[in-house]
Amino acid sequence: MKRDLYIDFAKGLATISIIFIHTAFWSGQFYMPTEARVFSLVFDVALFYALSGITSGSNIEKTLYRLLKLQITYMIFVTFLFFLDYFFKVLGLTFFSFEWLKDFYSTFGTKYVPTSISSEPQWQVLGNWYLHEYSNCDTFPVVMGSFWYLKVYYILTVLGVLILRFFPKHINWFIGVCVALTLIFNLFPQYYPNGQGGYVAFYMAVFLIGNRMKGRTIPTKIIPVLYGLVAVALAWMFWNYGLEIFYKLNKQKFPPKIPYIIWTLFSLVTLFVFYNRLKITKPNFITNVGQNAIFFYFAQGMSSSLVYFLVVPMKDSLPWYLLVLIIYPLNILLAFLISKGLKKVDDLGWKVLEFLRGKTASENP
Repeated sequence: MKRDLYIDFAKGLATISIIFIHTAFWSGQFYMPTEARVFSLVFDVALFYALSGITSGSNIEKTLYRLLKLQITYMIFVTFLFFLDYFFKVLGLTFFSFEWLKDFYSTFGTKYVPTSISSEPQWQVLGNWYLHEYSNCDTFPVVMGSFWYLKVYYILTVLGVLILRFFPKHINWFIGVCVALTLIFNLFPQYYPNGQGGYVAFYMAVFLIGNRMKGRTIPTKIIPVLYGLVAVALAWMFWNYGLEIFYKLNKQKFPPKIPYIIWTLFSLVTLFVFYNRLKITKPNFITNVGQNAIFFYFAQGMSSSLVYFLVVPMKDSLPWYLLVLIIYPLNILLAFLISKGLKKVDDLGWKVLEFLRGKTASENP
């Protein structure tokens, strides 16, 4: 089956957009105006869940195998991150002082300044990372700030494949249930579940709608109607919540509430409008990003942390729009280079596992 480069292209654009969001909301807090930071949320993680729905099928074994591979790749990455973070701290304690390290970490903002640094590896932290408890990584704080997406992705993919496998004729009903639950949780916030459960209803609806769109094309005459409905929804949002809701959209994201959900509609409609309409015939940089989205996602957390150290000394010497034109492309470049390294680390990790498997098999015939 020929690979659909539009999916890779859309994943690539979504990944690059996430890099911009993390540029804006992490290091960008020092120099970017709130308006520019909020506009970065136009193309956000909902696109990934819609694309997952488009590419997902009803094969449970294949899906679980894919998730197992992803989990192992994730564990290889956080193991590498754990030792890199530990090495960085030991290096700092060896050649500098703890006070210097505190000043160094304070670049990230006071919430990331450690109160103490142990000379011994904190193995329980690595164990918690394996189990998707995303405690802070002091050296690369944006990494763990990004990983909430991954846990929700696991939940949606497992529940999604079960729905597609056992209830293929009732997908529309499940979409309706998810939409109804999203409305109930928003109208009666006291019933909004804590943790990742609060994210599932909305993003599951996006996932299932994406799956229903697989292989389909939105009729041209419907496109103005869809964008018109988006415009009406945005107008209602500002009328009902007031203009100040614009500045609170990021807080409406965790978990997704009605204003943030309305804000994502433009990107979702655009994704589906161009699906099966925009033809990508040749691989390019963006499709390459899409094909390696998981490594870019890991890498951007590291690169978005590193750019702090350029932003802090430069934030008062350049206008914000010029600084972002330097920092954002640099962040993409760093993410690209780091992703290449992470892919090699992943290859090495898999080779080590295969070696251990071979040794174990030979010793236990």
